[in-house]
Amino acid sequence: MEIEFINQDDKGYRYAGFWMRLWAYLLDLLVIASINGILITPLSAIGNFREVELAFFNVEVILMAVVTFLYFLLLTKKWGQTIGKRVLGLKVISQNEHTLTWTSLIFREIVGRYILQAFLITYTLYGIVAFQKKKQGIHDLIGETYVIHDES
Repeated sequence: MEIEFINQDDKGYRYAGFWMRLWAYLLDLLVIASINGILITPLSAIGNFREVELAFFNVEVILMAVVTFLYFLLLTKKWGQTIGKRVLGLKVISQNEHTLTWTSLIFREIVGRYILQAFLITYTLYGIVAFQKKKQGIHDLIGETYVIHDES
């Protein structure tokens, strides 16, 4: 008897749902906070970056945002997964089954990490993952990606 998964398609992918993705993201936030604590906080104390402002943000906040963006972008490009996704056995793949491209990942990460998080109310848009057949968020749709359970 064959077991059929609710979130599985004809290619055999098991799509990662909202809760698995949320736990992976929270774990990633812990990793990013650690990186920022090791790199940015000491630099900020030495360089007094908290007092230097660009637009509405101080340099420390901008540097932390850059670290966050690079973390998600570079790890996803290199391995298809961040540390949080790796721990929970999740992976980002391209819809067209090719290697993830820089363009799709930049769209995914800019939309997913910044535009959706621009206002408190837009965080609720992550909830559409729970209602999509292939468990895609808006950032996945724009970046043409899926998040799947990595069976390897």
